[in-house]
Amino acid sequence: MRIKFTAFMLLVIFTTSGCTYIQKAKRTDDLEVENQNLRARITQLQKEKTKEVDNVVKQKERELSELEKAKLELEDALKKEIGDYKAKLEMTERGLVITFLSEVFFDSGKDMVREDGKDSIRRVAEVLNRDVPNSNVAIEGHTDNQPIKYSGWKTNWELSSARALAVLHYLINECEVRPTRLSANGYGEFRSVAANDTKENMQKNRRVEIVILPSKISKVKAQ
Repeated sequence: MRIKFTAFMLLVIFTTSGCTYIQKAKRTDDLEVENQNLRARITQLQKEKTKEVDNVVKQKERELSELEKAKLELEDALKKEIGDYKAKLEMTERGLVITFLSEVFFDSGKDMVREDGKDSIRRVAEVLNRDVPNSNVAIEGHTDNQPIKYSGWKTNWELSSARALAVLHYLINECEVRPTRLSANGYGEFRSVAANDTKENMQKNRRVEIVILPSKISKVKAQ
């Protein structure tokens, strides 16, 4: 009787162990399937991410190519101003910056664009409309740190803002640049490029900057 009972118990143990083993094996298989699915998903996400990064890089290359082409065109269009050291072009992280000395466009203390300065603006506008039609453009006015005495402006803020707006309105009204592309800012004397310690340095600070932004950027980044 003991032998039969022992045999029965062994059979129960083996059967239970076998079921447990089968369950563990099935669970292992299920986990392996889950792992395979997870690895496949990770691989797919990596491919999608790589494609997205590639697209971003290609877009940035296209934008840079557009700005580089515009820079070459402007170098030719503004060669007289550049040669006279009254304008310069710089490719910066903000975009392509065209810097004019204020005297190119304005008489001292004035915000009305001079007749001989209008031609410079028109040449810039031709490039804006032809070569970078999808890029936004910011016009920035700057002054030296000399306080207003005779021209009637309250401060250099007003003068620099009025000059930026004067260039903006000329681009819209006379050069047919879309107004939705344009913005204007006046910075007064607070973003100088040289110390205001000599006439030459103060002249450098009295300037108007036209910033051509990469086509996907809608605002000028703060300096």
